[in-house]
Formats: sequence, C-alpha cells, structure tokens
Amino acid sequence: MHPLNLLAGGFDMRCVRLRVCAIGLLMCTSPLFAQNEQPAKPPTQLAPRTVPSQVQLFIPYKQYSQEENQRILKLYEPLRVSDVSDGMDTVGLQDIGIVDESIRPLWKDTENFTHRIVGIAVTARYVPTNKRLAKTSDKDVEYWYDNITGEPYMDALFPGSVLVIDAEGDNDTRSIGSTNILDWQKLGMRGVITSGGLADSDEIIFHKVPAYHKRMGRGFRPGRNEIESVNRPITLGGVLVRPGDVVMADGDGVIVVPREHAEEVAKAAMQYLDNIGLERYQKTQPGKKP
Repeated sequence: MHPLNLLAGGFDMRCVRLRVCAIGLLMCTSPLFAQNEQPAKPPTQLAPRTVPSQVQLFIPYKQYSQEENQRILKLYEPLRVSDVSDGMDTVGLQDIGIVDESIRPLWKDTENFTHRIVGIAVTARYVPTNKRLAKTSDKDVEYWYDNITGEPYMDALFPGSVLVIDAEGDNDTRSIGSTNILDWQKLGMRGVITSGGLADSDEIIFHKVPAYHKRMGRGFRPGRNEIESVNRPITLGGVLVRPGDVVMADGDGVIVVPREHAEEVAKAAMQYLDNIGLERYQKTQPGKKP
C-alpha cells in the first residue's frame, strides 16, 4: 500500500513509519521489553474484498490496455471541450456527459492552456462516515488513513489517467491537498476532478497541477469520510463516469465521453476544429483578430 499523508499538505507518513519501525526494532531486541510484546496489527480493512452473492453489480468493469488508452488519447489531444460536445451531438449523444458547471477549474492558463485535462478515468468514491474520531493523535489518524479513508486508487493510476473523485457528501472535507496531488502526478496522473473539497490551493496552483473541484474543503478525512470504492461507476456533476471513459476539462468545464463511443466522437469533433483552424489555440499578434 502506498504511504499516505497524515494531513493534506502535511508531513509524509513514510517518515512516521520509519521512526516507528526503528523504535519497534529497539524494543524487540531489548530485554526490557521482552515480556511486553505488542499484539499484531489487524489486517487492513482497505484490502480488496470478495463480493458476496447478495450484492449485485449491474454495470460491468472493462479494462483497456495502455496501448489502446494512448491511441484514444492521441485523438483527443488537439480538441477542446466545445469540440467534443459538438462531436457528441453529431453522433447522437446530445446532453450526454456534460458535467454540471459547478465543477470548475481551480486555475487557468490562457497562455499555454496547461490547465486542460485529457485523460482516461480512474474513479474513486468517498462517502460520509458514520464513525467518529474521538482524538486526533498520530496513531488514531494513521489508523484511519490505513484502514478507513485511504487512497487505494494510487495503485490504479497510470500515465494518461485522470483521477475522478465522487465526494458529493463530503461537506467541508479536503480529500485533495498539495502533498497527495503531487504524489498522484508522479504516477502519471494528468489531473484530478472532484465533486468534493480541495485544500492547499495556493500550492496546487504554484505547481500547476490541473485540478477541477466543486468547493474548498478544510477538514481532514479522518472522522469525516470513508473510501467506498475504486474503479466503479460514479457520478460527477450529474454525469455517469466509468473507469476507462475519456474525460476532458478546460475553461468551458468538464465533459465525459463513454468509452465505446470515444473514437467516433473524436473524429466528429475534429471536423469542427478543422473548420476554425488550430491557430485559435495560439496567442494572436497585437491588432489581429483571434
């Protein structure tokens, strides 16, 4: 399991674990502690679980090769959200995939458009907890991050992915901060989109990590939410998002293209972009019309 941070934007749990391991080694080798060994830590609750027969899942999960993902992404690289929306209309997907405008970019780059996201969806869902954290000691917080409200989706991120988090019921909770978003980016994630909260906005803007969110969130996750699933269908701004779908975001908002229609939508969208010319993306010279 990937190391997780105690606080978004705070110190790294790897440092804490290193110190804990060192202390544990000293205790095991010292006769002073030989009669007082600590019980084994219970297995993590975040380990993947077998779905019981009473649970029925009706939307299937389909896995795509990285080669296929990159082929599809190449088709979308020159496109804008408006082009893709036109392409969706052309192939008969009117009003499909248009995420509510309340999901908005944290920052915009009108020089190089680096706030844009074009990626393959990796989905995660946080739900409000019905548990309470009586204390906020390091040990209790670490337990929550390891067992209740962690980030197991880090194992699912890959180059070209976009992390889409359904956290609609999070209220004033920050599931995204400057430390973990930079860790996700190192795994190849192109950006993150959430219906929940985000914190450390100044640092995220400074590092120019593309992020789209619904609100700011200040409270940390322990005692507030739980991770419910990874790579299952979720909703984002009134839109169904499945793992493997194509997700695009720019100054016009966010749009989700069902994977089975991704190629035909891209080809239709390219026709609209060809009509206006790619030079629209380039900064115009003074006195010239865009």
